[in-house]
Amino acid sequence: MARLQIDAVSKRFGATDAVRAVSLDIADGEFMVLLGPSGCGKSTLLRLIAGLETPTSGRVLLDGRDITDAAPQQRDLAMVFQSYALYPHLTVERNIAFPLRARRLPRARIAERVAEVAAALELTPLLRRRPAALSGGQRQRVALARAMVRDPGAFLMDEPLSNLDAKLRSATRAELIALHRRLGATFLYVTHDQVEAMTMATRIALFEDGALAQVGPPEELYDRPRSTFVAGFLGAPPMNLLSATVTERDGRLRVVAEGLNAALGIAAAHGDREVTVGVRPERLRVAAGAGALRGRVTMVENLGSEELLHVDVGGQQICARVARPAEVRAGDAVELDTAPADLHLFDRTTGMRLSWQEPQHLSPSENTALSAV
Repeated sequence: MARLQIDAVSKRFGATDAVRAVSLDIADGEFMVLLGPSGCGKSTLLRLIAGLETPTSGRVLLDGRDITDAAPQQRDLAMVFQSYALYPHLTVERNIAFPLRARRLPRARIAERVAEVAAALELTPLLRRRPAALSGGQRQRVALARAMVRDPGAFLMDEPLSNLDAKLRSATRAELIALHRRLGATFLYVTHDQVEAMTMATRIALFEDGALAQVGPPEELYDRPRSTFVAGFLGAPPMNLLSATVTERDGRLRVVAEGLNAALGIAAAHGDREVTVGVRPERLRVAAGAGALRGRVTMVENLGSEELLHVDVGGQQICARVARPAEVRAGDAVELDTAPADLHLFDRTTGMRLSWQEPQHLSPSENTALSAV
């Protein structure tokens, strides 16, 4: 069990800032996922926590103890690598036992501990095999067992499922979730796969260019993205983002653009504002009459129970995820509708999320109901 605190940690390689002043407080027993595209700094941060890299500035604390300058073997952290890093000439049993043998523990204690961990991960029938005789999923479980046998304060995992095929990845993901619940240990898990992040994490730390873009529970990042980067990264397909203007119509605010005219459901303040409006594909539906969006279908993707409608709305491309059959084809004119609560507004320049105040809460000097979160 362990609480990890990352305090304003930065890492520079030459002129490149790989990690920029990242602060995170990872609670004891939490499953924290570091998510982001390749090169965003998430794996570098994990290596800084493990002691495989030295921070340019900032501190790393484990249960309140500063371990920034401690050697990796002194950190009470177990690292699980993407490549498994198993010893090919050793059996599964000896691979699992290796950390305990390095500590020169008594043979009886090593055997007892290996048996416990092997049983927990259903590896007992494989103990006499060598890594070459194992499947990818079995090798991953051996790598996890080798980390678990030390009974570490926290587990650090660097894209451990990326080498598995889709079916095996799904099964191993379920095993990891069950393992976390059973152990109650602290997991810090790096991935670029948003499905892994959404299904496994208690909280997600989403990275953009070495800095934190947003930290919170998966549903918070998905339902209330802090920026267009977060909105566009999460979701398959991601959130639709369109350039538009918030303006007053009949005393109420609407968001308008070519092919777009949608009510925001709030009273108007003063003045127009250029924004980016976002809506999730699954929040769009084909309208029988006048809808908020009007466009022409450019492509229809059949997903079995659903269809993805790719629609050109005033020269801007959007995607709607609807139940099959939608009974529209490429080339058809279509109208789509959505609820006001499903519209997200972002500042056109900064990309940051906008919130609004009702007019009675505004001072006379304020000329907009929208403000950055």
